[in-house]
Amino acid sequence: MQVTLLGVGGGTPEGMSGEALAVLERAGLAVGAERLLAALPEIAGQRRCAAVRAEEIAALLEAANESRACVVLSGDTGFWSGARTLLPLLRERGIEHRVLPGLASVQLLAARLKRPWQDWTLCSAHGAECDPVTALLRGKCAFFLTGGDRTPATLCRELTEAGLGDVRVTVGENLSYAEERIVETTAAACALMRFESLSVLLVEAIPLPDCPVGGLADEQFVRGDVPMTKQEVRAAALSKLAVRRGDVIWDVGAGTGSVSVELALAAREGHVFAIERDEAACALVETNRRRFGAWNLRLLRGTAPEELVSLPKPDAVFIGGSGGNLRGIIAAALAANPSARLCISAIALETVSDAIQCCKEMDLEIEVTQIFASRTRPAGELHLLMANNPVFLLTAQRGETI
Repeated sequence: MQVTLLGVGGGTPEGMSGEALAVLERAGLAVGAERLLAALPEIAGQRRCAAVRAEEIAALLEAANESRACVVLSGDTGFWSGARTLLPLLRERGIEHRVLPGLASVQLLAARLKRPWQDWTLCSAHGAECDPVTALLRGKCAFFLTGGDRTPATLCRELTEAGLGDVRVTVGENLSYAEERIVETTAAACALMRFESLSVLLVEAIPLPDCPVGGLADEQFVRGDVPMTKQEVRAAALSKLAVRRGDVIWDVGAGTGSVSVELALAAREGHVFAIERDEAACALVETNRRRFGAWNLRLLRGTAPEELVSLPKPDAVFIGGSGGNLRGIIAAALAANPSARLCISAIALETVSDAIQCCKEMDLEIEVTQIFASRTRPAGELHLLMANNPVFLLTAQRGETI
């Protein structure tokens, strides 16, 4: 048996290559989704079996008594296609096979828009984990396959909730079909629209701040009357937490959001959750989040550890304020991820003592660092050093020394 995996592009014969059509005409058996089979030209004597799951397709091919068979797959065989799971099964069964690619939906949309697509970030929200906000933080246009409950509208709703409702988007609906429709609008407007299941979404690139990571100047933040972690301490905290791109980070007691913003910029394609109970501070977090384009930063108004229960597993946790619930916060972090990297900021000796005791009781290796920074202040022709308050950073992690 010779099996050919055929990419049929948008799903109509007009999108298939001449080679693919010739293979289809010679095949005694065609297997694929019912929608795709129905669109193919009728071929005398050819059996057709509707199947979608890779295991079912492989079993049908193995049981068939055909010298030539083909499997029709929508789009391109190499772009979020069923070929990914089917190919290993064919190899396991010793079924001889080859692959002929088709037009991907990203190619079809780019052609309709008369634009190149080689610099787009390509994502699938159909049966795969996908966060449209973090996809945009790569600094490029982002293209999304959609499906199921992840429609263009739901993706645009997530963008709008993150503060990106003004970003321009394009939806390609039923590409290559007679009912094809191209809609260009904003994310906020798209969030209120309905589209057919065969739709794709293109989101235009957003401007990202060109700023250093790890110690932004204090003057760059909007502060108000809320206490703020100073530049030198923020830089040290990021170092102690060993923040990596893609990390999930909790910032408990976010204050003005200065640490939250720095964490979000450092994690970039990850997620930062800022927990803050003071309304004035919450407003500042939102202001600074927008000021620096920290779109992967999400604010939760409330107290810890209560607000921590529903959060995703953290890679790192910064505790800038505990409201007297330090033990519960540390316990919640360790319950979510026993290997989480912790950094606790303290200015009072009592807080340092409590933190050390908590960490010892929870079998954490702990290191205490005191940061004592001074800055110059002009005094006539002289420059005097003015001391900031000393700050303790307690870093802890289970099973290894920080």
